[in-house]
Amino acid sequence: MKNNHSIAERNRIVEENLPTIDKVIRRNWRLMVTARLDYDDVYQDLAVRLIRCVENYDPDRGTLRDHIWAQLKYELLNCKTPRKRTRMTGLPYHFRWNGILSLDTLSEDTTDFTVA
Repeated sequence: MKNNHSIAERNRIVEENLPTIDKVIRRNWRLMVTARLDYDDVYQDLAVRLIRCVENYDPDRGTLRDHIWAQLKYELLNCKTPRKRTRMTGLPYHFRWNGILSLDTLSEDTTDFTVA
């Protein structure tokens, strides 16, 4: 059963938990540096995930704090995927974004290359 928070309550809960985003980023800083992720982009993605996870929180499944923490860590791991970084689908997993996209980087079996 989902919660029945009003928008004002949801916004209050999100504002109270914004420091959690910084904690998740600090604990995974090496991942961000290695994957060449931009701090502002990751923060924005995690903030959107925080709003969604407060909206979809089910009190029967555990505490809100644990739910937020797990969802933010999961979203940070998804930030390093090529689709999240480039907003394009059909890219190989090992694709590195350097500002230039060569069609030669796509293999012949990935014909479903689109911009998301």
